[in-house]
Amino acid sequence: MTRALVLRAAGVNCERETLLALEQAGAVADLLHLQQVISAPSRLDEYSLLVFPGGFSYGDDIAAGRVLGFELRTFLGAALAGFVARGGYVLGVCNGFQVLVDTGLLEGVSARPSDRTIALTANVSGHYECRWVTLRNERSACRWLDAGVLWPTPVAHGEGRLMFKDEATLKRLEERGQIALRYVTREGASASYPELPNGSTAAIAGLCDPSGRVFGLMPHPERNVTPWHHPRWTRTAPRPNGEGLEFYRRLVAAAGAVNA
Repeated sequence: MTRALVLRAAGVNCERETLLALEQAGAVADLLHLQQVISAPSRLDEYSLLVFPGGFSYGDDIAAGRVLGFELRTFLGAALAGFVARGGYVLGVCNGFQVLVDTGLLEGVSARPSDRTIALTANVSGHYECRWVTLRNERSACRWLDAGVLWPTPVAHGEGRLMFKDEATLKRLEERGQIALRYVTREGASASYPELPNGSTAAIAGLCDPSGRVFGLMPHPERNVTPWHHPRWTRTAPRPNGEGLEFYRRLVAAAGAVNA
């Protein structure tokens, strides 16, 4: 049985949907406040999956995910590195993705912020984007995802534009299989605005670390776990679940193998 921990802090607002998605995917999921883990970092040893849900941690007052990322680096840096090193899985959704970028976990580093080569910044449109988009699973280090699958999911963010320090960074990510998801059209073709909601480089919607166990994405799969979540559910073929549930099922199954 996979044990999952959803970590919350002030301003996080998607923790309940995330808990429900994990439970429907077969996990035993707990919700803890950041301070509960800071006071006892060994609590991470009880879990094989750690999730940073969406929202606006600390109101995004400095920048999206910046304050929470700083707290994680400062107070839980060693514990998080140990969690990943022993085979644990980490997921960051929307604000959680921004937090993962800020911590450096997606790059496999715990170095100074100035050393990092990945950033999430303001959407090209200059405003908050909230709509349904189509994602395509890429062939990546995330072997728990089947490459080529198209699936719908909503986005809701103002700072989701993924950018890199230089072309060498993008090439390195491609070579290491770290590009896990791309925005595409419903038919799977190259996307432009509004199907590409934020202007991300190479239409990238999700990244993983070289191991495939640390995963971040801007869209919200937890908002598409029932057939009725999709706004066109009355006009599409019947389906037993929302497509986001399959994402969580695969993640939970992969994390469950850690301690099997």
